[in-house]
Amino acid sequence: MSDQRSGKRLFSALEKKGLISFRQARDLYGNRVDLIKQHERRRTKQGGVDFNEKQDKLFILIDAIVALNVTRKDDPSKTLDEDTIYETLAQGWGIPFVKIDPLKLDLNLVTTTIPISFAKNHLVLPIEISQGKLTVATPNPFNLEVLEDITRACQMQVEAVVSSRSDIIKLIEEFFGFKRSIAAAEHQFSGPAVDLGNLERFIHLQSAGELPSNDQHVVNAVNHLLIYAFDQKASDIHIEPKRDTCLVRMRIDGVLHSVYKLPKNVHSAIISRIKNLSGLDMSEKRRPQDGRIKTGKKDVEVEIRVSTVPVAFGEKVVMRIMDPDILFQDLERLGFSSVDMKTYSRIISHPYGLVLVCGPTGSGKSTTLYSTLRKICSADVNVTTIEDPIEMVHEDFNQIAVRPQVGITFGSIMRNILRQDPDIIMVGELRDLETAENAIQAALTGHLVLSTLHTNDAPSSIIRMMDLGVPSFLLQATLRGILSQRLVRKICNGCKAPMEINTGKLRALGLETGQSGILSLFQGKGCRKCRGTGYLGRTAIHEVLPYSDAIKALTVPEADPATLAVRARADGMVSLRESAVEKLLEGTTTYQEVLRVTSGNDLG
Repeated sequence: MSDQRSGKRLFSALEKKGLISFRQARDLYGNRVDLIKQHERRRTKQGGVDFNEKQDKLFILIDAIVALNVTRKDDPSKTLDEDTIYETLAQGWGIPFVKIDPLKLDLNLVTTTIPISFAKNHLVLPIEISQGKLTVATPNPFNLEVLEDITRACQMQVEAVVSSRSDIIKLIEEFFGFKRSIAAAEHQFSGPAVDLGNLERFIHLQSAGELPSNDQHVVNAVNHLLIYAFDQKASDIHIEPKRDTCLVRMRIDGVLHSVYKLPKNVHSAIISRIKNLSGLDMSEKRRPQDGRIKTGKKDVEVEIRVSTVPVAFGEKVVMRIMDPDILFQDLERLGFSSVDMKTYSRIISHPYGLVLVCGPTGSGKSTTLYSTLRKICSADVNVTTIEDPIEMVHEDFNQIAVRPQVGITFGSIMRNILRQDPDIIMVGELRDLETAENAIQAALTGHLVLSTLHTNDAPSSIIRMMDLGVPSFLLQATLRGILSQRLVRKICNGCKAPMEINTGKLRALGLETGQSGILSLFQGKGCRKCRGTGYLGRTAIHEVLPYSDAIKALTVPEADPATLAVRARADGMVSLRESAVEKLLEGTTTYQEVLRVTSGNDLG
């Protein structure tokens, strides 16, 4: 057992796998005592050691190697990280390595199977029960006495898998800490469990009183949810009241994942805390409310947009995380093809006129608009935006929030904006004729106006504007171009693998690639980086329509969307489907994702 976990065995395994050279292995092994001492001194200066670090020299040695940023022999662009080291050891031991996905862990299983003191002292974390067998993750699977203790306590067979030490420590702290906060809050708010919210009125003869939103346990729980969402790169947090529980879900890469099921008793306290942070009326539970929270993520300020709405069993809250790293990007990084990038750059370089960005909710329109504004904004232009609500505050823009309760609407504020001497105006959305007319008027009087429409493709936006009541001759005079877009998930680079498929099969599915025979594509097999999904991150597909003379001639009251689309394609417009196929052929996404996002004849 001791030989299995020796420094010599560690460096031999790393060399055998080709991760380090023989010379690196020899030098590291020869200096192992000094490395351990240096690392212990460094950790002591940083605030001491944690958990049982002093009791296991292998853990310290691995940490010391990771801190050295040792260049990998098989890929000099990478360094030896902790996961790679533990995975290599696990292969040598013949024990499975598991990169734990926090989204797939059951809070109750983790926190009620073994005590926190036991988990901390021995670095073990219960992660799954299947067919009467408990799986525990640990960096030291040879501690048989600990596994036997768990077997006796749980009365079931225990199987150990290997996970990195830092992951185990982090998850023990997060899950047990969150559970303590929730349990303490539930205890304080321990009145009757029946709460049917807005669906039915259940009358209590004796009020239990609500848990204060500033209670430390609730504060900790909400803080954990936000930090957890940042770590998982979630775009939205949903907190949903059910009949007996409170469901927490997070949207990651456009897909919702269930994260926690919390006791219903703590739901109102968590909602009150969020309302308190976002400046909402905590006593108002029957009307929808909107607010915002400003917080920090590492060195970056993050805006969180908060929306509450009464549903059947209480109040539902959705928090949209507006990350400046995502909202403000270089246009070249947004997925444009070289041709579309040149076309779009020409459109937004006009000194005046109307530019439309189209797509459904969640298609990345805000990112494109903010990134466009940042590109064309300079010290010699005045940029003014009208938004509902302001998604991300940027000091280079003069941003106005729509507030209908005090008479500030898209339409009304547009009349006043022109007195503010703007050069560029961004209108959050052209919702009605009044807003559209004012935007057209601003474009006619020498301003560049950017706005959004909820349409399926670029050509149909022309029809939509006329349906709002905008005369065709005004569109002909002001429109400069239209951009339509969607978001597709990208194949994870960590598990990207080639695949072959017959183009006949794709054609039968409605996907024309312009090629025949066997097609070489890529897919994600699923790995720890992408949580087994095969996808990591998203990119945009675009449809860029410059407003040419030929399209102008077709902009008449009786215009037909199909005719406009045919003319646009003849002018060189690449449809959303064709843009997605380009991403498919270059290995960015999968054919399943192309079909999911561009299904329907209206997308080309």
